[in-house]
Amino acid sequence: MNKKRQNIRTAALLQFAMIVSFVIAINIIGNFVFTRFDLTSEKRYTLSDATKNILTSLNDYVYFRVYLEGDFPAGFKKLRRETREMLDEFRAYSKFIEYEFVNPSESTDTQTRNTTYQLLIESGLNPTDLKVQTNEGMKQTVIFPGALVNYRDKELAVDLLENQVNMSSEMALNASTQNLEFKLADIINKVTRLQQPAIAFIEGHGELDENQVYDLTQTLLQSYRVDRIPLNGRLNALTRRSEPDKSGHVKVQKNYDAIVIAKPTRAFDEKDKFIIDQYVMHGGKVLWLIDPVNASMDSLQKSESTVGVDLDLKLDDMLFKYGIKLNKNLLLDLNAAALGVRTGETGGRPQIDFFRWYYFPLLGQASIHPLVKNINAVKGQFVSGTDTVIREGIKKIPLLKTSGYTRIVATPALISLSMLQADPDPRMYNRSGQNVAWLLEGKFPSLFANRMPPEITSSGEISFLEESSHTAMIVVADGDMASNQFHLQQGYPLPLGYDQYTRQTFGNKDFLLNALSYLIEGEGLISIRSREIMLRQLDTTKVQQTRLQWQLLNTVLPIGLVILFGLFLAWLRKKHYTR
Repeated sequence: MNKKRQNIRTAALLQFAMIVSFVIAINIIGNFVFTRFDLTSEKRYTLSDATKNILTSLNDYVYFRVYLEGDFPAGFKKLRRETREMLDEFRAYSKFIEYEFVNPSESTDTQTRNTTYQLLIESGLNPTDLKVQTNEGMKQTVIFPGALVNYRDKELAVDLLENQVNMSSEMALNASTQNLEFKLADIINKVTRLQQPAIAFIEGHGELDENQVYDLTQTLLQSYRVDRIPLNGRLNALTRRSEPDKSGHVKVQKNYDAIVIAKPTRAFDEKDKFIIDQYVMHGGKVLWLIDPVNASMDSLQKSESTVGVDLDLKLDDMLFKYGIKLNKNLLLDLNAAALGVRTGETGGRPQIDFFRWYYFPLLGQASIHPLVKNINAVKGQFVSGTDTVIREGIKKIPLLKTSGYTRIVATPALISLSMLQADPDPRMYNRSGQNVAWLLEGKFPSLFANRMPPEITSSGEISFLEESSHTAMIVVADGDMASNQFHLQQGYPLPLGYDQYTRQTFGNKDFLLNALSYLIEGEGLISIRSREIMLRQLDTTKVQQTRLQWQLLNTVLPIGLVILFGLFLAWLRKKHYTR
């Protein structure tokens, strides 16, 4: 009997030793072999390869100060939780990720809170007004749904909340959750970058000036070097030739990673077109923001009507060669931004009413390309239609389009404020969505193949190519997309996309930043935007109808199961001991 007990004890100890050995072995292997398991259906916790590469290449600490702490509604609590979980996921791949969550409104002193708010605004974070239900009733508070990111001596701000026009708060918060990995990985990439890519705004043809693109420029300066370059026929303005090597080979290098041509109003001469063409041929990237029709609100400030006429910039042949045609028309859309109009005076103060101004269409995404995924509506101003041209080896992807309630007006087009006084005729707005922005990728043919201008051939400074290496450009038939408004009283530039009249923020800045990021850095990080996380919302009507049965199920059923289990144990015990 004793020997049998000893054998059982030995077997138990052996089994225990094997389990302990197995656990120790798993931990030792885990120190050398790293893996994680994502059991969610949409793989929301599986980081992209681009993000992993950024994290594993870190060699110093990146510190996040996230301002999502406080008494928030459920939606913002979810955003806070998702942000924390995403940062924890980042830390699993890099020990150099640190973070803390801060409540900017924790001070009870009003002056201290206001000082904190001002410092956060100056650092680049955008405040949001939020109504919170408390014991005393509804309370309005200011929150900063973003983070300040520090790396060595650099600090950058990132907004985590997507401001979605014409979308519910639930959908906007879901879009914010979907873009978390992209925003956090992108800000790490920018704050840790040692050498900044270079962008040039082209001047000399009546383009938007420094003040008109002030906010876009200031935002770009956080991540890029930004210059303003007049071409003036200088063949080395965008490219430069290296010194010949021992074999006599001369290499052409780009001075800029991308150039922006923002709303030119004067024609390009052949030499400047050649400079841009050869920049593209040598792999340069271009963001074209072009108005094919000359129309602006400035003319309507002086009179009630104006006429939109063709604007001949001498660029049609160039863009046509690259595979795109800008139409000489204007697109009107029932889904449009509002225009403030003075309709009277009350107490000595002007009364402003807002009307849909159909010449300012709200542009939505025209494809599922990650560049425009989850982007807010983009505000257009006197937008024109586009057509593509068949060009072998060039891929064309639509990016932005008008709604399904579009009207096309050919030039010359009468533009009158009188249209605000009458309801629109839906029968005239019966065209499907018209594409106004395109991404072109591939090998582009040169406009100047077999027709070199004599003033260029005689210069002896060229390294001419008839076909480009693989490159990309984005063409938008709206020059005003990059222009910010100015404060009415004080005249300082406002954030790009912000409309001070309606106090709405549109997606202009996000679209242009995504466009330049894609052109310069490729689709590595921006491909993360294609990830889709399903928003599993409750059916509120069904919840109300079945509320009682779910309450009973969650309260009475567990108690009933415990009672039944207790009765079963009592019966089993009685039966056992009765024997």
